[in-house]
Amino acid sequence: MHREDAATLFRLTAEQATAGTVLHGVAEEGVAFRDIAEGIATVLGVPTRSLDADAASGHFGGFARLTGRDFPASSTLTRERFGWAPSGPGLLAELTAGDHPS
Repeated sequence: MHREDAATLFRLTAEQATAGTVLHGVAEEGVAFRDIAEGIATVLGVPTRSLDADAASGHFGGFARLTGRDFPASSTLTRERFGWAPSGPGLLAELTAGDHPS
């Protein structure tokens, strides 16, 4: 999510959430890891390529276990409970626009 949307959600939950509340602050669902990697590569001007599990393990080390998995998250309950409505640019749009903090 965009940093301004994160700040809004943080404020809403600081004001309204009880201790121990679990939230999912995702502005968009279903963004594939591959698409994120390609967006970063585009900004950096480096090529991307697909790797099989063995090659990924050699390239990414322990991080490889995460690159091939799906971690779905939904903010539906967070939006309903706190009236949160993210409005900033999506992750891929922000990545490829290059408008992000260093």
